[in-house]
Amino acid sequence: SCDIKRLLTVMTFHPGDVAAVWEVRLSDGVHTVQFEHGTASGKRVITVDGVEVYRKNWMFRLVGKETFNIGKKVAEISISPKGVSFEYTLTIDGRSLKKFVEAQIRNTRSWLPVVTGEKHRVVLEIDTMDVYVDGEKADVFGEFTDTGTETHFTLGHQACYIRAESSGNKRKGLIYTLVTGDSQLEPVKETIAEQR
Repeated sequence: SCDIKRLLTVMTFHPGDVAAVWEVRLSDGVHTVQFEHGTASGKRVITVDGVEVYRKNWMFRLVGKETFNIGKKVAEISISPKGVSFEYTLTIDGRSLKKFVEAQIRNTRSWLPVVTGEKHRVVLEIDTMDVYVDGEKADVFGEFTDTGTETHFTLGHQACYIRAESSGNKRKGLIYTLVTGDSQLEPVKETIAEQR
């Protein structure tokens, strides 16, 4: 399950310039965000998945906000004073990390099937019905059935589909099942983002 308390712990200054590292799980995979903050020079460097996306070498203001992208999501790191050090917080799509994580949990379902001996990650975005297979958006087609819908795609060379059916309980909503050959898998509960 998702440990929200752990996710919301903000980072404080560490020796060296690396101030904070977050792992953010999106539909297209896990992204690592690293933030460097030179507390003497004001230097700020942001890398996403090891690629530098932002750099300012000299800044007179040691606090403030920096905006960048994580995949297609807009993210922002806020730097604020905390005693004699600094506090770093990450927001995504204008929402606090907590609100973003809660929305991701509500709006996605994930599976970790093994097909022909290979492990895969399948993610369904419920609001768009987009399916991602191992981080890549899959070509899908939808089909209505007597009990709900089926979203068809391929996993390797295996034809698969995600079945969405009513639970019969308004509060519980729809039940999503991944069907691969003779296997039917329930979604896994994943931690959407972690901060270390």
